[in-house]
Amino acid sequence: MILPLSYYQSSDVVTLAQDLIGKVLTTNFNNQRTAGIIVETEAYKGPDDKACHAYNNKRTPRTEVMFHKGGISYVYLIYGIHHLFNVVTGKQDEPHAVLIRAIQPLQGLEIMLHRRNMTKPIRRLTGGPGVLSKALGIDKQANQLDLTQSLLCIEDQGALLQHSEIIASPRVGVDYAGEDAKFPWRFRVKDSPWTSPAK
Repeated sequence: MILPLSYYQSSDVVTLAQDLIGKVLTTNFNNQRTAGIIVETEAYKGPDDKACHAYNNKRTPRTEVMFHKGGISYVYLIYGIHHLFNVVTGKQDEPHAVLIRAIQPLQGLEIMLHRRNMTKPIRRLTGGPGVLSKALGIDKQANQLDLTQSLLCIEDQGALLQHSEIIASPRVGVDYAGEDAKFPWRFRVKDSPWTSPAK
């Protein structure tokens, strides 16, 4: 079942980031369907979170998408190389987002391998936010898409994870955020071979 828009419009982005673990991220670009189980996420809670692009209600052409109602994609480029896929959450003018950091390949493995120029399904195929986007065909053209449509959506396929199966730890690469960098808002499936190592 594709998650409805109402699912994303909760104001509790931290709980939502945990709940997305185990859901299935699906893309269907150019009639090439790929999918993977979400195994790692990070929550970003604007406007109070110094690690969030919309900290202090900062509105720019890039961040404006975060101020929309939850249920659309936020895709941005870092280092001029990697596209990062985020889920916009919350109500209108409540700029929260969840970064999808890693997936476990589920469907379209050969397509993912081709996109990543790889021959074997190992962690670096989809174990990181930049590489998972490339594997799934997500680029800047996927920014601001409705997440209930077939091009890019998240499905609930009935996987149930216990809290003991999910690790919470500080987020990655946000040292500039000072004390906010210590928030345990990064969530991973325990012992998954597709996630980054624990801090």
